[in-house]
Amino acid sequence: MPIVNFVNEKKQVQVPEGANLRVEALKAGVKIYNGFNGFGAKANEIFNCHGFGHCGTCRVLITKGMENASPMGVMEKLNFRAGPALFAYIGHEENMRLACRTTVNGDMDVETCPEMNLYGEPFFK
Repeated sequence: MPIVNFVNEKKQVQVPEGANLRVEALKAGVKIYNGFNGFGAKANEIFNCHGFGHCGTCRVLITKGMENASPMGVMEKLNFRAGPALFAYIGHEENMRLACRTTVNGDMDVETCPEMNLYGEPFFK
């Protein structure tokens, strides 16, 4: 069974292969909703899309084991390119995912609640 290492929380969770990352994180007590760089995170725990990939608040960085994640689907691509998670995606195109749309197929390291990049170098390039 794959092991998901939640880096910020210093927590390792063994999950069944093919499990949804959002569901397993919530089961393990890992907070994945960041809001807008922390602002509104409490509200996002209630007012989120509940796994449909529309809100972009369950974004995570997969720092190791990206090859063990499911391929990015249409809803996720739309959210990162034209939705609310756009500013978090800039500069992290290779390893940013929505937890609700990610299936775990092997071991991975995950950083929860990455901040939005509103004024970093990659934003202005």
